[in-house]
Amino acid sequence: MNELMKSLPSPTLPGLQLPGLDAYRGWLFKWTNYLKGYQRRWFVLSNGLLSYYRTQAEMAHTCRGTIPLVTAHIEVGDTCHLVLTSGGRSYHLKSTSDAECQRWVSALQQAKANATQLMQHSDDSGDEAPLAQDGRALTAGVLKTLASKLDDLNTCNELIGKHGAALQRSLSELEDPRGATDGTDRLKAVNERATLFRITSNAAINACRDFLDVAETHNRRWQRALQHEREQRHHLEQTIEQLAKQHHSLERAWRENPNSHTAGVDRTPEGEASDENDDGEFFDAVEESPAFITVTASNHTQHRRSVSNHSMMSGGRPNDWTHNENDCSGPNLLQQRRGRRRRIPDKPNYSLNLWSIMKNCIGKELSKIPMPVNFNEPLSMLQRLTEDLEYSELLDRAARCDCSLEQMCLVAAFSVSSYSTTVHRTAKPFNPLLGETYELDRLEEYGYRSISEQVSHHPPAAAHHVTSQRGWTLWQDITIDSKFRGKYISVMPLGCIHLEFQASGHHYVWSKVTSTVHNIIVGKLWIDQSGDIEIVNNTTKDLCRLKFSPYSYFSRDAPRKVTGVVQDREGAAHYILSGTWDDRMECAKIVDSSPGCGGSEGKQKTVYQTLPAKLLWKKYPLPDNAENMHFFSTLALTLNEPEDGVAPTDSRLRPDQQLMEAGLWDEANIQKTRLEDRQRLERKKREAQANEALEEGQDIEGYHPLWFEKRTNDGGERTFVYRGGYWEAKERQDWTQCPEIF
Repeated sequence: MNELMKSLPSPTLPGLQLPGLDAYRGWLFKWTNYLKGYQRRWFVLSNGLLSYYRTQAEMAHTCRGTIPLVTAHIEVGDTCHLVLTSGGRSYHLKSTSDAECQRWVSALQQAKANATQLMQHSDDSGDEAPLAQDGRALTAGVLKTLASKLDDLNTCNELIGKHGAALQRSLSELEDPRGATDGTDRLKAVNERATLFRITSNAAINACRDFLDVAETHNRRWQRALQHEREQRHHLEQTIEQLAKQHHSLERAWRENPNSHTAGVDRTPEGEASDENDDGEFFDAVEESPAFITVTASNHTQHRRSVSNHSMMSGGRPNDWTHNENDCSGPNLLQQRRGRRRRIPDKPNYSLNLWSIMKNCIGKELSKIPMPVNFNEPLSMLQRLTEDLEYSELLDRAARCDCSLEQMCLVAAFSVSSYSTTVHRTAKPFNPLLGETYELDRLEEYGYRSISEQVSHHPPAAAHHVTSQRGWTLWQDITIDSKFRGKYISVMPLGCIHLEFQASGHHYVWSKVTSTVHNIIVGKLWIDQSGDIEIVNNTTKDLCRLKFSPYSYFSRDAPRKVTGVVQDREGAAHYILSGTWDDRMECAKIVDSSPGCGGSEGKQKTVYQTLPAKLLWKKYPLPDNAENMHFFSTLALTLNEPEDGVAPTDSRLRPDQQLMEAGLWDEANIQKTRLEDRQRLERKKREAQANEALEEGQDIEGYHPLWFEKRTNDGGERTFVYRGGYWEAKERQDWTQCPEIF
């Protein structure tokens, strides 16, 4: 049909009647909302359906809405206005002239009549019409009649049983020789009871006949109604399939050119006439405006900034702090040289009734819910923290920066890159046992080594420390607060991440955003990141504000969008950051700024004029067969790889985690239960010892981590920091102070 439409005469005509096809098309104005009023839309009437699009080009891939005329009410309003009501929703339309409005009304009424007649002819040519608006009442009446007949049958059945038993007794008495004296009376009783039995049996036969007659009378109607429902279901399946194809086409278009739709300016193909304005909405919905607008300093003003290989500043070193998109060296090549593993056993296909486990856990903290390994991935939370180092080369480049603002851009890109590994990772990591540790020694490949420890169990908290030979140190103390909300799970990391560069002494601090796993009960699981990150350079007081936009079906923005501004201590903006947390981040140097017009909520926007953008970070592709390996990245595949000389508390040595990775989930669940029971016993022992000390008036000593200790930082905050000694103990292979937790 789309190809036929394209072959018709010029679309600039007000409307065009297609003989024999019940089709009509043209421009109409559709009411959207009070902010945007009437918006111009391209309407197509075909086969009893009125569909509308933003432009004629959208007919090939995106339908904005469809109105079935067979159930629609058509009402002519004021001059040039008409109203369609269908499914409880009203569509207010306006044409450019009374004559055009009348042509549309005539076409709509004719299409509705044709659709109604077509539906009637689709049934058998009998007297009865298909089950329509009065179908429910008619069906209820039939069911009531059948229920009455069934009651009659039950009554007859009871009477047959009663009179049959009486007749049987009379026959038995008649056969008794001791009653010969009154044989005449007994014979009379037999005849009377036989007559009652015959009358009751005839009544039962008549009731069965009536029941059968009613059922046969309405069987044909029900068959047609069933066939009609099947056709409706088939039509619905076709519609859903078409929508799925359109959705797939849109996704593919976004993947091929994800930035072509983010500019806010409609791009119509050459030769297509459209007066859509720059504020056109997606699915006719109101959306939140960004806090700022950027334009590129070039001959032609444009919203999308191209990636350039030139330096952002004269005399700058683009390869020192900006990313070369063609550089494919990354972890794959280094891991091949090192001989690290590149695959793990495929994930088994286990089925599990999620609702049976989660229905009593709504509102509870996720870490306190006993969950089987079926909902986990074979990594602990300590290893997930270590995955933040997937793109440690960003910090290596930042350590070489002379400009603190350029360094801030790279630190911001690093903070965003840590979320890229989570886009397909909807399974939860293992909750570490108290005292569990994890080390990652990558001095040879990347120049850093990392140690983390579970320092608290309730609430679950982990401490992490990384030292790099390339001029930086990172540490963090993260407490996980998670809640199951019924339809989704929210994971809120509490705590700060600290980063310090040795050469400059710059000390950066920031926190993490909220992660949300959607469709817990029904549908496909998907994860989203939302919230704000404020990165502060405590040394220079430079500031970067990053906004992770929550996913919205009605937004024109790219999914998983991240935007930000880098400011100096005076509040002056120097760089604009933009990208997505699952793919890339770019920055553009600001050369001018000016106040813009007010937003939808009266907030004034700032318009920044920038140089062409530079690519800071781009995500590495996932390994082959990643979908069957828990969507692990190249680094994640190596996190459970056996290492010589690690502490006996290392996550690699967890038996339940090892069994799960090997695909032995039943055995893993047994081991997980054993470890959790053992941990509860240890906690009860500590509580008992604390109570005894309290009764004796002694000081109560809580749990003390082995490799970390609580200190007060410069801001007066109590946080866990690395006390040292782990790598020295590994060098000596002296693990005598480590607890036995596995």
